[in-house]
Amino acid sequence: MKFIDFWFDPISPYAYLAFERMPEVFEGLTYSVTYRPVLFGALLKHWSHKGPAEIEPKRAWTYRQVLWIAHRHGIEMQMPAQHPFNPLALLRLLQACASPPTGTPNRHACRSVLHHVWQGCGDANDAERLAALTTQLAPRLDPAGDAVKQALRDATTQAIEAGLFGVPTLVVDGLSFWGLDALEMVAAYLRGDPWFAAGGGWHQAGSPRPGLRRAV
Repeated sequence: MKFIDFWFDPISPYAYLAFERMPEVFEGLTYSVTYRPVLFGALLKHWSHKGPAEIEPKRAWTYRQVLWIAHRHGIEMQMPAQHPFNPLALLRLLQACASPPTGTPNRHACRSVLHHVWQGCGDANDAERLAALTTQLAPRLDPAGDAVKQALRDATTQAIEAGLFGVPTLVVDGLSFWGLDALEMVAAYLRGDPWFAAGGGWHQAGSPRPGLRRAV
């Protein structure tokens, strides 16, 4: 069995689509997924990078693309009333639902939060909707408590130290696969594709090489 760390932030439409598509893409494989909420904005800040929704032409393209992908694969998806939005309340709720010994939320909690954002066209931070979601999930810990806040900070620091720069990122055997379109790569790796073997295409493609760097 292979063990997959699925790093995500519910603010990301690509994370939602990857979450929904994983069972289909990985059908027939033996694997276990650990769901790891992380603050995408902190990754962007660390790498001095803008999110796709912060660049207006890219924002419009992103929304069109993700809704097309959902349409193509028969996934229910509607844009939330506001996007981007502050995802901290949802991330802390997920962290508060964490189960021992992993300290991470289960798939049910993740699905509930992602559906809260990406189905129904609602405001992800509407107080009444958040209260209803919290009641539904019945978290083990107080989402506003210091322990939960620190756990989320620690998870984000761990992601940065591992070199993660975006969501969703799937990590298997120390290899990081970024993005919705990396799901097929992960499936190929899980099936033992020789391209990922030592000295193969994966390692050769990622080796250092000279290149032009833009002046800051």
